[in-house]
Amino acid sequence: MAAELEKAAARARVLGVCGGDGTVNTAAEAAMRHGLPLAVLPGGTLNHFAYDLGVEDARDLARAVEQGDGVRVDVGRFGSGRKRGVFLNTFSLGVYPELVRERERWSERIGGWPAGVLAALRVLRADRHPLQAEFQGECRPLWLLFAGNGTYHRMGLAPGRRLDLADGVLDVRVVHGGRKPALRLLSAAIAGPLTRSPAHAAVQVRRLHLTGVAPGTLLAYDGEVTEVDDEVWLEKLPEALTVYRPLPHH
Repeated sequence: MAAELEKAAARARVLGVCGGDGTVNTAAEAAMRHGLPLAVLPGGTLNHFAYDLGVEDARDLARAVEQGDGVRVDVGRFGSGRKRGVFLNTFSLGVYPELVRERERWSERIGGWPAGVLAALRVLRADRHPLQAEFQGECRPLWLLFAGNGTYHRMGLAPGRRLDLADGVLDVRVVHGGRKPALRLLSAAIAGPLTRSPAHAAVQVRRLHLTGVAPGTLLAYDGEVTEVDDEVWLEKLPEALTVYRPLPHH
């Protein structure tokens, strides 16, 4: 997929992609390398970026492209050891990447939403230990670290929607480890906004640096899963990508 998108970008004026968040992530990297606007049509299991753009079907996208409704949006970038990547939606460490991996195992057999429920049950019931990371200058155990590319509203284990895709911030949420069992803590988080949890912290930053994360810790970005090599850094790239989205015309 990456090679095909690279070939298309080399001869295109606009790079179009139909797929879910992982495919759109790959296309966004190609578009940024070639300085092209990106036209996104939702076509995958998860289409958070397209929906936050207001593109729900081909008619929405066609209207935006035809009328030249291009806007600039922020992109998140991360690194760990030699690994580099971008995220249009979310970056996470801890339990959330495990949820993504379990969901992928079951989605083709039972469908996306049931697979998500099953993944949550399996991960929350398992005997999990918090990861260790230095966050805000203090080394502490964390069950989950989430960074959104822009501010998310209605935050539980499943993030809500973004109203502004160019607000210049990383929306960072953490669930601290400690004596409470993971099942109790994360069940509370899944039932309502993480902001109601006393074990939760939220900050909005332009950059984030995490040390003390064990190599092999799972890392998820836009639904894709990889492993941490070394210390982890995140940064915000303001208005780094041009995309088409429907805009109101008066």
